[in-house]
Amino acid sequence: MLTARDSLEDKIAGLEAGADDYLVKPFALREVAARVQALARRTGALRPQGQLAVADVRFDTATYRVSRGNVVIDLAPIPLRLLETLMRASPRVVPREELERAAWGDAPPDSDALRAHLHILRNALDKPFDQPLIHTLRGLGWQMALPDAVRDAPTP
Repeated sequence: MLTARDSLEDKIAGLEAGADDYLVKPFALREVAARVQALARRTGALRPQGQLAVADVRFDTATYRVSRGNVVIDLAPIPLRLLETLMRASPRVVPREELERAAWGDAPPDSDALRAHLHILRNALDKPFDQPLIHTLRGLGWQMALPDAVRDAPTP
């Protein structure tokens, strides 16, 4: 929130109403930019670029190129976001809320779209290969790891 209201009650009301930050006028544009960047880091909007690898899966986050072994895998944007989240967390178990936030931000769909997109991801990444890497841990979430690492992974 950018506002001239500077009382403690106004600040509390703004934050309770859903504001992520509260900045009182006058303010410096550099401070606004720094606060926006801090919020973006917190929400994952500024993701570090580079290569992710889990088992034989490679994901170049700069070019969005995904491969498993020598096979290039084409994925739509939402399965790509889910894959990136699972790979960055591996071998940690990723709860539903974290995957939904990665795919849709703070406005996940009312339907069970997450399962549909995970199904698409599994069909592309696991089905054509001998060893599945994406695992469902009932009541906990999903994990990307080799099968022998599934039981040993920390949970959220």
